[in-house]
Amino acid sequence: MSSRTLLNIGYGNLVVASRVIAIVSPGAAPMKRLRDEAAKRAKLVDCTQGRRTRSIILMDDDHVILSAINPETIASRFAAEASEAVDR
Repeated sequence: MSSRTLLNIGYGNLVVASRVIAIVSPGAAPMKRLRDEAAKRAKLVDCTQGRRTRSIILMDDDHVILSAINPETIASRFAAEASEAVDR
């Protein structure tokens, strides 16, 4: 996957796909703690546009990104980008 490949995380927000470490659901207590700690460290990016958080994206530089798109949807977009990159 090219370092310039962008991943759509919803509502016009994009992240660099090669920097994504994990895409997780926000419901569990450890994910809530992770989100709170990221906010304290000023590493939280809220891309929900005022909607309910449905996924948390962990980046390689310790940023935590909130998205209103389901993790499965983002993962399928990620897989599609990866397969396109292999085809190129």
